[in-house]
Amino acid sequence: MGTRTIVPFGPQHPVLPEPLHLDLVLEDEKVVEAVPRIGFVHRGFEKLVERKDFTEMVHVADRICGICAFIHSLAYCQGIEAVMGIEVPPRAAHLRTIWAELARLSSHLLWLGLMADACGFESLFMQCFRLRERIVDMLEETTGSRIILGVCKIGGVRRDVDEATLQQILRRLDDLVPLMHGAAEVFLQDDSVKHRLVGIGVITKEQAHGLGCVGPVLRASGVRQDTRLQGYAAYGSLELEPVVESAGDCYARCAVRIGELFQSVELIIQAVGRIPPGEVDVRVSGYPNGEYFSRCEQPRGEVIHYVKGDGTRYLQRYRVRTPTFANVPALVTMLQGCDLADVPVLVLTIDPCISCTER
Repeated sequence: MGTRTIVPFGPQHPVLPEPLHLDLVLEDEKVVEAVPRIGFVHRGFEKLVERKDFTEMVHVADRICGICAFIHSLAYCQGIEAVMGIEVPPRAAHLRTIWAELARLSSHLLWLGLMADACGFESLFMQCFRLRERIVDMLEETTGSRIILGVCKIGGVRRDVDEATLQQILRRLDDLVPLMHGAAEVFLQDDSVKHRLVGIGVITKEQAHGLGCVGPVLRASGVRQDTRLQGYAAYGSLELEPVVESAGDCYARCAVRIGELFQSVELIIQAVGRIPPGEVDVRVSGYPNGEYFSRCEQPRGEVIHYVKGDGTRYLQRYRVRTPTFANVPALVTMLQGCDLADVPVLVLTIDPCISCTER
């Protein structure tokens, strides 16, 4: 056995987009143990239910994370709507789906840019962010905001989108697809990228199940599981087949996210083609009395919002279980036995979102 040393990795590191800290136990250049530490950006969001009423908490949920903002507010609203027996208008459900998939595109393109940067492809990093900027522009034109959208509300959505704007979005996505193919080809075909990703950080199908993985990390190990298959929002009326890979390595996780880019475009096309006319919200009266687990598919995996009300303005309990929290055990498993040089890429392949995790 070689000499063991402990190397701190994070919370500040050139590759890390998030303040995650790992104590890496090394034997020479091999990682034999990784001990994660979180808590650097804890903000006490769940405690705010004592001070913000259940309608104001929509805005709090929207701000749990900048990248996953819309789907957080969607999951919260769906939980309250289930407790109160509120039926969302079909048009609002389709608009929620369109915005959720645009948010997924934005998140995955951001992740691809960060992965390109970690691999030393600066021009590819800029290209991915240029593509993401087009998605953010669409969000701004339809919601008025670029990051924290603020359009989801209990009972529906705050804004309608006219048919001309929806068709314009489809035309712009059609122009975007060939550019995404060009960027994706580098990630999937370039030898230097494949050298960094193929066979690194393998999580088997059995391990993915046992460790409770979610999202692309789970589907890259051959598990066909996607919360959208439950049919929340308008997903029940759309044709959806999860993107699944079997290798379980960094390359497979990258391939799943790239596949989901084009899947999101297809889902938006379906939702726009099937969106019905009508109202986009319903009047809400009364207070939530009961409890509900609301589940949605974030870009990083399944997120759970647990809400519990006692018939007053303020919730009794609000709890959020984020996908990064679920994938940290898998990250620790991946790191054991890897080279020190592979640590930044392995951390990135779970697409960590620490602001989500540390509420």
